[in-house]
Amino acid sequence: MSLHRVSSMSSYEHIRGSSPARSEHRKMSFNPVGTWVPPAAKKEPVGAFEVSKTRRLLQVATAVVYCLFAAGIVFGYAALKPVLLAERVYREYCPKVRTSAAETCYEQEIRLNLMFTTAAVATNVCALPVGTVLDKYGPRVCGVIGSILLAIGALFFAFGAQLPFDGYIPGYFFLALGGPFVFISSFQLSNTFPQHSGLILALLTGAFDSSSAIFLFYRLIYNASNRTFTPQKFFLVYLIVPICICIAQLTLMPLRSYKTVGELVTHAENPATDIRPHIDSRISDESRLARLREERRQHRESVVSEITSLLGRKGEQGDRQTAQEERKKQISGVWGALHGRSATQQIRSPWFILITLFTVIQMTRINYFVATIRTQYEHLLSSHEDAVHVNNVFDVALPLGGVIAIPMIGLVLDNTSTPFVLALLVSVATAIGVLGILPYLWAAYANIALFVLYRPLYYTAVSDYAAKVFGFHTFGKVYGLIICLAGLLNFLQSALDAATHRVFAGDPVPINSALLAVALASGVALVGFVGWKSRVMGRERLEDEAEGATERVMPEPNGEVEDEVSPSR
Repeated sequence: MSLHRVSSMSSYEHIRGSSPARSEHRKMSFNPVGTWVPPAAKKEPVGAFEVSKTRRLLQVATAVVYCLFAAGIVFGYAALKPVLLAERVYREYCPKVRTSAAETCYEQEIRLNLMFTTAAVATNVCALPVGTVLDKYGPRVCGVIGSILLAIGALFFAFGAQLPFDGYIPGYFFLALGGPFVFISSFQLSNTFPQHSGLILALLTGAFDSSSAIFLFYRLIYNASNRTFTPQKFFLVYLIVPICICIAQLTLMPLRSYKTVGELVTHAENPATDIRPHIDSRISDESRLARLREERRQHRESVVSEITSLLGRKGEQGDRQTAQEERKKQISGVWGALHGRSATQQIRSPWFILITLFTVIQMTRINYFVATIRTQYEHLLSSHEDAVHVNNVFDVALPLGGVIAIPMIGLVLDNTSTPFVLALLVSVATAIGVLGILPYLWAAYANIALFVLYRPLYYTAVSDYAAKVFGFHTFGKVYGLIICLAGLLNFLQSALDAATHRVFAGDPVPINSALLAVALASGVALVGFVGWKSRVMGRERLEDEAEGATERVMPEPNGEVEDEVSPSR
């Protein structure tokens, strides 16, 4: 899932509808949804100063807690899978000669992994409909829908074995759908305290990444209870989460999104709002009309005062952050490459085609590894016990990696060029691919360490690339299409699973080697193209600066200096 990191207030000086995937928002991209923040809400948003500080604090704290329990739990599949195997889920599809609970068969593996594949696809593809609902009906409706979907998923999963049809796959599917509805609708809470927007978004992102540990804690409880705390009991208890989310949405959380500072300032500092022709035309008394306009002016000034108190020393912050943003644009090397082009023109360009190809391959590799880590290492290490241990380490490292990577990712993306970031992605992905085919325990640990740090960097870097190259006005369409295509093509995981078990007798090396080769080829093509275009844009920028520069003529003997002249004269 697709979340962006906000480190400054400058993100709120843009009109609603501009992309959140700029450098200030990157923390929210640590997930496959890409944390896409949709365009302008149709419902009139509310200013943070209109709500008490205590209530806003409670709203932020509540959102962090329920995101921790619901936003991305489906990505804890690697921790849940051993429980499902122990409970003999889909065991009826295995040949009768198999008796060991730890031993799996092709049919069982395929169905269990399809459950995760379907959930991963749903998480990516549903980002756009979530945005539509959020735009039209607001965060409360979005959150309530998410709670209902989570409840449906929990019920399907709890009674999956007793239903007349397979309840596990639709159960996990609905859990995957509910997460983005709850998570994406929480983004606007960063506007509750604009001075601390980066911290708030970091907390929400950390909650998303940590939510994959829910199934890890459940597995520990399951084992500690001697397997008496069954999935049915767990998911019935888990119903408390969507119920609490629904209650919070109806009683505490905002009905409408909070206004960005840009919206507030644009409205409040516009003197034209003192005059409202459709109302003023009905008032014939000039003195009454003058009093009314004076009241509006005083109200506007009061709003400006409230905004200033929210922002602190707004002027100094704005100047400093504007300078920082200009520096980041210069460092990027590709900022504005396709800004101003239509979405159709952008989608037809090599910029889009290459990043989409790279994203599809990398997302497939990431989710395939999450779904099959235990079976891969059972074959590579020739030891079920070692594979279980590797799986356990991965279950702990996955949520921790997303949290630990937050400051590292911010430093990398804010201080290095886009070609460098892409080259880093390709290099780390190649190292992960090589480590993933080595039959050594140390290689497994190194692979996990790189993987859990690479995953959030990859998702964040893709959204960062989309914002810098394609621009804010088409971000929703273009980035959404990239993630949707990557999500839909994640169904290739089932074919990879089938090939691993049927063609290569459970050996993951051929599939991993093929994925490594394809990923390396697409990555080299992407880095080569972007690096070349970055150099071209750099030369063009220098030429533009030279053409726009002015020449100062040497002083005359009398000490006078002639006017500046353009080199074109």
